[in-house]
Amino acid sequence: MPTSPTSFAVASRACRWGLALLLVLPWLAAMAYDATRVMEAAAQRGPRVAEQALALLQQIERSSSHEDELQRLKDINDFFNRRVDFRDDAATWGVPDYWASPLETLERRAGDCEDYAIAKYFSLAAAGVPTARLRMVYVRARMQGQSLAHMVLAYHAQPGAEPLILDNLRPEVLPASQRTDLTPVFSFNTEGLWQGVGQVTAGDPLARLSLWRDLVAKVRKEGFI
Repeated sequence: MPTSPTSFAVASRACRWGLALLLVLPWLAAMAYDATRVMEAAAQRGPRVAEQALALLQQIERSSSHEDELQRLKDINDFFNRRVDFRDDAATWGVPDYWASPLETLERRAGDCEDYAIAKYFSLAAAGVPTARLRMVYVRARMQGQSLAHMVLAYHAQPGAEPLILDNLRPEVLPASQRTDLTPVFSFNTEGLWQGVGQVTAGDPLARLSLWRDLVAKVRKEGFI
């Protein structure tokens, strides 16, 4: 079947971005995630998204060069907190609850608390932080005298260690003991689901959390895992 002008243009942009990626970031061929596929998926969304994706991959490269994982956390936390504006799903997607992939968040340059945590989770994993050390944490956040549903990303240097919290509400990466405004309810990652931030598993997150299952499928298709 002949290739349409539109599909040919998209393919050409993807090819150009893929070539640029190989020239700028040749080390990515050895990474666990598929950087070329990330750029191809970004190019499908347009040149502005491809530029944002390339900036993210460059940040992942810089972050992965740090032996200090704390610096990796700070780098990725700052990247998304600076580039993404907070906006609820109803305004961004027209639905009450939508979990966006990192590329979707970069395309809209907006997201809610889940979207920040998701983007940071998969970007840190791409930068070499083991996913066993990362957890998405559903919390109750005390804000202006109210207890509100909120999502953050937690980093555990080792099992049972006090987690560090990455949050769009605060620019700093802080120990959980300094975030007394947050009360954990449950946590999960691509490997498990837990009550609070404890060590006792509460089941398979892909089976029990449909939004997470759908998100992981999108992220896998885009090449992040």
